[in-house]
Amino acid sequence: MDQPEQDVLGADETVVQQARFFLRQHQHPPCPVGEAFEHPDRLSLYSRSSVYLRPPVQTAAGLILGSYWGDIENCAGDKAQRTGLPGGLSHPFSCRLSSLSVNVSQALDLPLLEEGLHRVEPLLNEAVVTGEIFLDSVTTHLIAAGGKRLRPLLALAAATAGQRDATLDELMGAVAVELVHLASLYHDDVLDEATIRRNVESVNSRFGNLVAIVAGDYLLARSAAIAASLGTEIAALLANTLARLCQGQVSEVRSAFQTTRTHEDYIGAIAGKTAALTSTSCRIGALTGNLPADEVEALTEYGHCFGMIFQIRDDILDITATAGQLLKPAGQDLAEGIYTLPTLVALADPDTGPDLAALLGQPLAQPEREKACGIVALSPGIAAAVDEAHTYVERARAATGGVANAALRDGLAQLAAELLSDLPG
Repeated sequence: MDQPEQDVLGADETVVQQARFFLRQHQHPPCPVGEAFEHPDRLSLYSRSSVYLRPPVQTAAGLILGSYWGDIENCAGDKAQRTGLPGGLSHPFSCRLSSLSVNVSQALDLPLLEEGLHRVEPLLNEAVVTGEIFLDSVTTHLIAAGGKRLRPLLALAAATAGQRDATLDELMGAVAVELVHLASLYHDDVLDEATIRRNVESVNSRFGNLVAIVAGDYLLARSAAIAASLGTEIAALLANTLARLCQGQVSEVRSAFQTTRTHEDYIGAIAGKTAALTSTSCRIGALTGNLPADEVEALTEYGHCFGMIFQIRDDILDITATAGQLLKPAGQDLAEGIYTLPTLVALADPDTGPDLAALLGQPLAQPEREKACGIVALSPGIAAAVDEAHTYVERARAATGGVANAALRDGLAQLAAELLSDLPG
């Protein structure tokens, strides 16, 4: 379901503060592919001191969406405590979801879906390779690093229900949505000044901010070209999705460091920056699969709800997981002034709000970041966020009622529920 449009272009000094990231070049020297690199200023936050570029490409077989919560270390003054939870990293790229492994293939139980995902991989490379060595090394950097391929999975599941081989149009629809996602990662890493993405050096860190931005734009252009080849409806859909992604991101940037951010603003932002593309992934799959109009709408709604669950879960883990589990600093959103649902609830709580508000409203160094994470983790914020995510699980389950294929209907409902199966509550 679409969220109400927001005025995301109003003047705000925070936009200027964040936009400076687009203009600043990192000074880290480039290193050859395969060579270890170290950034002591950033990687000290991780559980390893060096990371190697170009690890083996992840395949779709046994695709894992997550593997841990691990130990939560809270640093909230007298309330500090350590909570032991199941741990153990199960996959080198399974880095932003949680304790019990959420295996997409197992949850969906659609027999031919993995084969379709395998066929997407070479098409992703073909879509962005130009023959120019430098550009190709930039545009394929994160493709080679692997990834969950959630959006292609949703597109192919909607199109084929995992019951038959995907057609070329269905495969290219999956490629188009993944290219949009990859482009968003290139741009997000510039905004966040990230140095690691998918266990390899981020594009902006390796090649510089300007190259990362232009390469992300190139991926968007290739996605648009593919969408145009699939027809005017899909081309228009992808264009509108890009607009919603931008709206969601700008809305989030505008609210940076604002402890008065509202629940409505948070929901609108994640509906744009995350759920818009998962919704479109399902819709493009349904359209390329020539499904009836009512089924297209049902799958579109499911994709929206899936994206909302996925993002709320991600926001919970940013507070509760460790840096080693996330392969990025824990509490990064807090440090960068992005106050998500658990934090907003903690700020509104009379017990935790005053102490947390005293820390927030400004960038956080590591000790303050850990203390803020601890306060939020001990507040009602985690449980409230889990409850909110459960409402979207129920909406997702209701949407699957409009899916004709019983195996797909059951698989999608199971997948949405599995995303929260290992969270508290």
